[in-house]
This record gives sequence, C-alpha cells and structure tokens, in this order.
Amino acid sequence: MGNETKIKNVGFISVRLAGTDGVSLEAAKWADVFEKEGLTCYYFAGEIDRPAERSYLLDEAHFNHPDIRDIFTNCFGTSIRGRFLTQKIQRLKSLIKDHLYKFIEKFDIDILVPQNALTIPLNVPLGLAVTELIAEIGIHTIAHHHDFFWERTRFLTSAIQDYLNMAFPPPLPSIKHVVINSSADKQLGLRMGISSTIIPNVMDFETPPPPVDDYASDVRHALGIEPDELFILQPTRVVERKGIEHAVELVHRLNIKAKLVISHASGDEGHEYEVRIREYSNMLGVNTLFVSDIINEQRGRTASGKKIYTLDDIYPHADLITYPSNFEGFGNAFLEAIYFKKPIVVNNYSIYASDIKPRGFSVVEIDGFVTDDSIKQTRNILNDKELTRKMVEHNYKIATRYFSYSVLQGKLKHLLSEYM
Repeated sequence: MGNETKIKNVGFISVRLAGTDGVSLEAAKWADVFEKEGLTCYYFAGEIDRPAERSYLLDEAHFNHPDIRDIFTNCFGTSIRGRFLTQKIQRLKSLIKDHLYKFIEKFDIDILVPQNALTIPLNVPLGLAVTELIAEIGIHTIAHHHDFFWERTRFLTSAIQDYLNMAFPPPLPSIKHVVINSSADKQLGLRMGISSTIIPNVMDFETPPPPVDDYASDVRHALGIEPDELFILQPTRVVERKGIEHAVELVHRLNIKAKLVISHASGDEGHEYEVRIREYSNMLGVNTLFVSDIINEQRGRTASGKKIYTLDDIYPHADLITYPSNFEGFGNAFLEAIYFKKPIVVNNYSIYASDIKPRGFSVVEIDGFVTDDSIKQTRNILNDKELTRKMVEHNYKIATRYFSYSVLQGKLKHLLSEYM
C-alpha cells in the first residue's frame, strides 16, 4: 500500500460490526492493518461499536430488524415465496441501497469491504442492495466471505434461489473475493465459477499478550475454582456444532478435580442444546459452569455488582482449552488458545484437517469421539509442565509464521496492488 495509493477511504459493510462474533473480530483486524497503512476505515451496519464519527448506522441492515427477520423466516424451508414477500424484499432493498449511496457520498468511500453481507443470507435485502450498488457504479470491492449458505442445512431449501445465485456472492467484475479456507475456495469455484484469494483468520502473534493485571488477577476465585482444581475452558457459544458433549466426557474420563467453564451463551440458536449439556454434565458428574453473565467484550459490573471480565482476562488462567467442534469456518478459538500459550484438545473438523493441522501444531486431537489415547495424552500434558511449555512455544512459532498480522498484511497488499 503506501502513500501513493489511489485508495484513501475504506467502507466496511455488514449486518453487525460489534462484539466478539467471528465476522466482527476479523473485520477489526483488517481495519487495523488498513489503518496502519494510512487508510481510513468507515462502517455501515445495523449494529456498530466503532467510532461514531466514522459509522453509518441503519436499523434495517441488522438481521434482527423485525422486517428482516420476517423475510428470513418466510424465505427458508419453502420453495414458494409469494408476491407479497418479493415486494417486501424489493422495498427494503431499495431503502438500504439509498442509504448505501449516502454512506459512500458522506465518507467519500473509495473501496467497499462487505463482511459476510454477500455470503450468508441473514439479511437478503442487504445482500441484494450491495450487489446492485456495485453493479451500478463499479466501485472497487473486496468481499470477505466467512461462511456460505450452502454450508448450512437451514439454507438448503429456499424460496429465493434466484437471489442466492445473483447476490450470495455476485460474480461482478469489480469484486475481488476473499475466503477463509481452502474448502470455500474450491466450492466457490465449482458452484459459482468465481475465483478467490484465501486469507485465513489471524491474530497479532507479533505482539504477545500482556501479563495479567490486577483487575483480572482474581478470575479463578471469581469462577469458584479451588487452588487444587483444574480450570478447563470451553471458549465458545453453547451451540450443537461446538460438540461440547465431548468436552464433558473428556473431563469425566480424566477423573481429576476440575471445573469445565463455558464462556458464552447459547445465542440466537435456541437453548435446547444447553439443556442437553447441563443434563449430560449432571449425568457424568462433571462440574460445568455457564458463565456468560460475567464475560463480555468489555470489563464492567453486572446488575448485582459482580465483575465482568473479557475473554482475554479469562484465557491466561486456564489449564487446558477444549475445542471439540464438529464444524467451523476456520477456528478463532484455536488461534486464541495458541496465542495465550495454552494446550488444546481439538476435534479433527474438516477445516482443521485441511488448513490448520498440516502446519504441524502439537495438540491433543480427537476424531469425532474421545478415546483412551486422547485421555492419556491429556493427562500427560496436565502432569508435565515442561512438556506443556515446549508444546505451547512450538505452537506459537508456527502460528506466527502462518496466521499472524504480517500474513494478513501481505495478502491485503497484494489485493490492493492494482489500485495503487
């Protein structure tokens, strides 16, 4: 990039650019790299926690807007959408597109960076609006795709296949497409005839985490973890694809004094799975804590006065990370465990197998179920501090080489090279 670039102002577009979801986190990392190179970033979404003077907030851009949720509900699980639904989609598309034009004009945007807005149809009118705008003015665009609609069972039957083919994502000449794993790269080519660049999720491995400060020094006490007890952290939401029952079984079969701490709530995918995990934990006698009430993206106090910690406050205190997901678009929690130099138990989910494992990380790996061997390996790690130290240092070096900000910076420089 540099001072001679014709690109000055970058416009991020998404349904939400706030909090700790994967899309918001990766967008923030991209923005960090752009800003360090002298570009200025602006934000268009239905929820934004970026600087207000650089944000364009539109309620209809959020997937939780009542009209958008109504469209979503009526588009999937059926093959007929009805004229009334088409009219509603088109009306909201036009409204959002008008605001996108105002966003571009207000902040003099040179390049758009849609974050999953052209990938997964949580907000159908937004995707259509962004697509039409790009087609109408040919603005330079780097579309960052995190997870496609064909990767989710709930999107396979729809009344909007024409819209999905047109806009999720659109094969327009001014768009450069970025995916986060090799499987998505192949599927995008096969299904849509679109070539893409792979940019994996990253962390700032060049800048190690700071030491624990006074505020976070009492995390173990706040969680009720006793001095002779192990702290095993499951740093995910409580949703079925996270495979948390494997973590419960692992802790049970270790047969040691330990607490399994789950950091995030169920979210918007229902609470049935959380009930299942609670019941399974009780059945196996595992002390599982659900602590989303005291973990947030910012420190603070709950209504009852308890301290609220960030996930970064929690990680340094954990003895072991469990990450037994059945499916992930990439795996931010995996990189976080490596960043905080913690041993990890990981399931051999497809993207881990194809894009992460070949790099040579040293982890305890399960392949769909917990085995005697995985229990033995985990015990060895927990009982041998020198083995653990060598393991986590080895992992940190590998991650620095393949999944650091410098990797992201190099990839983005290449994408922007023709605009310089």
